[in-house]
Amino acid sequence: MKIYALAPNENWICDRFVKEWNKNNLETIASSPYDCDVLWLLADWCWNQIDYRKIDRSKTKIIASVHHIVPSKFNNHNNVKEWKIRDSLIDAYHVPCEKTKQQIVNLTKKPIYAFPFWTNSKMWHPLDKKVCRSNLSLPDNKFIIGSFQRDTEGSDLISPKLEKGPDLLVNTIESITNTKDVHVLLGGWRRQYVINRLEKLNISYTYNELPDFFVLNQMYNALDLYLVTARYEGGPQSIVECGLTKTPIISTDVGLAYEILNPKSYTKNIENILNCVYDVNWAYEKSKEISIKQKGFEPFYKMFSEMK
Repeated sequence: MKIYALAPNENWICDRFVKEWNKNNLETIASSPYDCDVLWLLADWCWNQIDYRKIDRSKTKIIASVHHIVPSKFNNHNNVKEWKIRDSLIDAYHVPCEKTKQQIVNLTKKPIYAFPFWTNSKMWHPLDKKVCRSNLSLPDNKFIIGSFQRDTEGSDLISPKLEKGPDLLVNTIESITNTKDVHVLLGGWRRQYVINRLEKLNISYTYNELPDFFVLNQMYNALDLYLVTARYEGGPQSIVECGLTKTPIISTDVGLAYEILNPKSYTKNIENILNCVYDVNWAYEKSKEISIKQKGFEPFYKMFSEMK
């Protein structure tokens, strides 16, 4: 079976997934989206990069990965119309968690496969905290909190991307400053909203916009705590990356939290997040189960085989 994995080419995590899939599954790679057994859209919104008139639908099946839906952004005429058009072209969906499945189950009659993306233990692994802080020029005597995902709308680089919960993130960090001397370590694009608020609150921070994976692994290992305060998520992959690096993490009940974290480590109510208790060993074992070395690719093989 030949599979063409279509990346959105946004320098985003889906592009990394495509590279990892192709590197580890050379025998499955198709050379063209128009000459394959399965066309896999790693992000459903990149569906219009393809000319479907050139696809032999008697031969090629199309699977789209839907990461999550933000109700306030989805429920307008244009988005619903686009979903219906796309749905007419797609044979099945993949979602990374059960929460996303529940978001789309009433929007389609097509099969929905729910399982997380794999993890890469060669990329994410524990390191010595003090060494990492020294390498990254971070203060050794502060409580360092991390957040490595974009939080600001690209339309104006001012407005908070509310599904990611940047307002909740800063509120939580501010609460922690009541008892700890905090320094914040930020990574990723579009962190302007959080940076502006941290500066107004006079909370110190370090921002590494686009670290490579070697540096990002050190950033995880330098932390005392990683915070996920999102309202909607398909992952985030930071949950499994914290798991593999044994980084302390607490989270809202989004995406993969219930699959990877100890139930004591996440909450449905953001007001209670500081009552959560991290469990690095639990998260490590759960994240390791879906690593490339173990069975991370297996559910994908099964899904593709069922598309014949």
